[in-house]
Amino acid sequence: MPLARSLSFTSLSGLEEWDEEFDREDAVLFEIAWEVANKVGGIYTVIQTKARLTCEEWGENYFLVGPYMESSVRTQVELIEPCNATLRRTIDKMNSSGCKVYFGRWLIEGSPYVILLDVGFTAWSLDRWKSELWENCGIGVPWFDREANDAVLFGFLTAWLLGEVCTQCDEPPHIVAHFHEWLAGLGLVLCRQRQLPVATIFTTHATLLGRYLCAGNVDFYNNLAEFNVDKEAGDRQIYHRYCLERAAARCAHVFTTVSQITAIEAEHLLKRKPDIVTPNGLNVKKFSAMHEFQNLHAQSKARIQEFVRGHFYGHLDFNLDKTVFLFIAGRYEFSNKGADIFLEALARLNYLLRVNHSDVTVIAFFIMPARTNNFNVETLKGQAVRKQLWDTAQTVKERFGKKLYESLLVGQLPDVSKMLDKEDFTMMKRAIFATQRQCLPPVCSHNMLEDSSDPILNCIRRIGLFNTAQDRVKVIFHPEFLSSTSPLLPMDYEEFVRGCHLGVFPSYYEPWGYTPAECTVMGIPSVSTNLSGFGCFMEEHIADPSAYGIYILDRRFRGVDESCNQLTSFLFQFCQQSRRQRIIQRNRTERLSDLLDWRYLGRATGFRYPRPASVPPSPAHSLHSSPHHSEAEDEEEPYDEDLEAEKDRVNIRQPFNMPNRNKNQTVGLPEKN
Repeated sequence: MPLARSLSFTSLSGLEEWDEEFDREDAVLFEIAWEVANKVGGIYTVIQTKARLTCEEWGENYFLVGPYMESSVRTQVELIEPCNATLRRTIDKMNSSGCKVYFGRWLIEGSPYVILLDVGFTAWSLDRWKSELWENCGIGVPWFDREANDAVLFGFLTAWLLGEVCTQCDEPPHIVAHFHEWLAGLGLVLCRQRQLPVATIFTTHATLLGRYLCAGNVDFYNNLAEFNVDKEAGDRQIYHRYCLERAAARCAHVFTTVSQITAIEAEHLLKRKPDIVTPNGLNVKKFSAMHEFQNLHAQSKARIQEFVRGHFYGHLDFNLDKTVFLFIAGRYEFSNKGADIFLEALARLNYLLRVNHSDVTVIAFFIMPARTNNFNVETLKGQAVRKQLWDTAQTVKERFGKKLYESLLVGQLPDVSKMLDKEDFTMMKRAIFATQRQCLPPVCSHNMLEDSSDPILNCIRRIGLFNTAQDRVKVIFHPEFLSSTSPLLPMDYEEFVRGCHLGVFPSYYEPWGYTPAECTVMGIPSVSTNLSGFGCFMEEHIADPSAYGIYILDRRFRGVDESCNQLTSFLFQFCQQSRRQRIIQRNRTERLSDLLDWRYLGRATGFRYPRPASVPPSPAHSLHSSPHHSEAEDEEEPYDEDLEAEKDRVNIRQPFNMPNRNKNQTVGLPEKN
């Protein structure tokens, strides 16, 4: 059941009485997270993409608080003097008391103010603060857990900062403090324990215990109510972390999470039902013309095809124009991210394509960072051979063109038999001989440090997808994040995603899921699950997600084998689509991007897309259900993209706006008498 969007204001100790409304210009918002100007994971993306809209709404009264990381600050932050007299006094007082606090602008969209706390500089206080934490909250933190030690330092510094701001204010302040995740959560607990006049919000993006339990291959969602949470946390040696997270969730005035599925998890593991679900969004940049993002897809796909030509040199016995690129990307959690079920589905898809004599080839990329020591020599050699072939072709072309030009200058038609001489043929033969290969194209692009125990490689060995000529499904494992400076695949992640045809993310544990969301705003169809926040969100807002290129895999109510069969069916149906059907589907997928825009998520609810009224986007619903239908048949189907988009605009139920409030109003902090 959807959670009620009602806020909790119980036990607001330290806060005076408020009226129903107040002017946001009199309030200050502090957003506190370990990933402010410090990229570690997905929370960095949440804060970075949300900053512009938050700055527009809160203006000069919005401050991000994070740790001071010198390497990040040098490239991402412009250090300046505090803009606010209260903050200037606060920072001066803390710096004179043995802290190092920095103030500046984060150089991202919106240029928000940031307050950065140097946790290393105050490490001398760690033992004293741990003792205080034990005496006041009954939470003990072991000396060997460096991450938890950082959380203690960061939490006490954050509480110190907020307390000092309250002290330095000329008038009683209206302060809202929004804390993200357990690493920042101790600051919230201390604010409540010290009874500071601060309204607190705590957002959990994924529970600690949930992530650990799922990584241990337990039947997580069917046993949520049965777990002995204290014992499970203790068995995994994270009891102190769990206590910090649970205390923050229980002490917060408002407790939020990012998806319905995580709300259920938090209710059972953290023992508090979230007051509100706040889905994650992105900054959506719309193109003025529909064909622009299709052009970007074609350009990026051509670059991936160039890499494939080199990687499969000597075995390029398939048509690249009939090749479909699939990918999975993210943190290397083999089961949690669904890499296990994806590989099994690829093996079954390979069988289906072969027995149906399909001329479609599938290349599946696994972009998951693992421990490596260098690029695979055979992979680098492939790109060198491709470049050599290109250079040879360009040389012969120039020589041919020169002879053709000279022949035309004298008014004669060229003698084609004399246009290429013996030297040209020798050069081309040498280039062809260089493409001969005695081994199969490598499955992994790098040399793995733990090759024999790597889960992906071991699964590939078991299912036998070795990139042979008979395989219609090829696999490339790239155990490193993509970069435009790579000598192997010089593409940024965004470029790579735009060039692929389908993102596959059959996650078992995915509190939100930024990877399929990024695919959607770029117009790339994707596979998600009903155990991911993104998948549940799309099911709630779209009448028929698959019609818009969002395939929702059922991993909650089906067994592993049934889910694998369903994923195989999705992939096989996608491979049956003609090029034109894929273009139509990409147009529809891109139209969903408004759903994931922070501007929509922050201001309205109730948006719902109907099923498109025109041409079926996939063979599953098409008149041409046979894998052998022709392109000519597709061209006869009437389709007008602008007309279909207009139909959608008419049928879509517009957002239900929240009750009218003052432009500068914030939720839950009314004006003081």
